[in-house]
Amino acid sequence: MHIWVDADACPVVIKEILYRAAHRWQRSLTLVANHMLRTPPSSLIRAVQVPRGFDVADDYIAQHVSAGDLVITGDIPLAAQVLDRHALVLNPRGERYTADTIRERLSLRDMMEELRSAGVDTGGPAALSQADRRAFANALDRLMLAGARGHPPR
Repeated sequence: MHIWVDADACPVVIKEILYRAAHRWQRSLTLVANHMLRTPPSSLIRAVQVPRGFDVADDYIAQHVSAGDLVITGDIPLAAQVLDRHALVLNPRGERYTADTIRERLSLRDMMEELRSAGVDTGGPAALSQADRRAFANALDRLMLAGARGHPPR
């Protein structure tokens, strides 16, 4: 299982959790962003800088992900793309997207986009809380443990 991170919008605290997990579970971790990223020195961790542009990092991840890989993203369209390639998807708040849940999330995203286009202030997501950090770390550990045991994560 290779871990891919949509790093442009990924919170620093989540990246730090991922760095530790890559070493703990001995998994390759690739962060993809359209700007330079600092990563700890490690043969398991690498950063890929893609050109600036709309969805360039997302496209890179979607083209390189394999079945069974894990993608960390809050981007719903990217999540749908990589789920179609049989990858696992976890958002930075610890919510796992699945083939069963992604269509509803896409519909909600589209509805919110329509409201914003009509001038409605829909607000933004709440700041990442300590509970969100714990939820992410726990969800990540469950997925890594299932993978280490050779069981497909549910």
